[in-house]
Amino acid sequence: MKPLGLSRRAPAWLEDCVDSTNLVLRRMADEAADGTAVAALAQSAGRGRSGRSFLSPEGGLYLSMLLRPQLNASELPTLTAVAAVAVCRAIEALCAVRCGIKWPNDVVLQGKKICGILVESIWKDDRPCAIVGIGVNANTDAFPEELREIAGSIRQLTGQTLELEALAAALIGELDRQYELWLAERSAALAEYRARCISCGREVLVDGRRAMAEEVCEDYALLVRYDDGTRQAVRFGEVSVRGLYGYV
Repeated sequence: MKPLGLSRRAPAWLEDCVDSTNLVLRRMADEAADGTAVAALAQSAGRGRSGRSFLSPEGGLYLSMLLRPQLNASELPTLTAVAAVAVCRAIEALCAVRCGIKWPNDVVLQGKKICGILVESIWKDDRPCAIVGIGVNANTDAFPEELREIAGSIRQLTGQTLELEALAAALIGELDRQYELWLAERSAALAEYRARCISCGREVLVDGRRAMAEEVCEDYALLVRYDDGTRQAVRFGEVSVRGLYGYV
């Protein structure tokens, strides 16, 4: 693996192609330090939420980071939100655009999904660790027909071609900063996620049931109000936002 040469607490590498950056770190987890990062220019076995495959062609950037916070396992899913904010900040710094977050983990630009995030928990030395996986559609030029309405790339949407090593460095830097903020000041991390969440104040479908998304709760659940007035804090399941991804 090629070292990225960043000045930080843990090593970071770049590969041309791996099976999955999350799987690479899982295999390294016994020895890898907190903050170890692996990036790749393609994946042969990328994975998304709920066991789905994650399309990982050349032109994208695929990056995972191993984190060992001294926290309860129940708190680890909130790292998804931390990663989403970090992705937004890194892309905005390189491209001078404004990104949003569709709850809980899709980074959106001009109504198109440009990034997916998968956080996986593992146990090492009798405590939980997290592998934060990120896939960015950076310079991707084509998508399968079933994804064209949903997904776009930064190059397609802005006309800008990103240097992928620079994107990897920016992502790792922002992940480091947002992780440290999350550890030190949870309220500040939550405030930025809330400000970027495009789901709030809009009509959504929660597992096929229509509702209004009201706010992001302190544990990053999405509070919704159904047509009958009942409210629910949604932590799992499919949430579609009206006007995005084919929900009209």
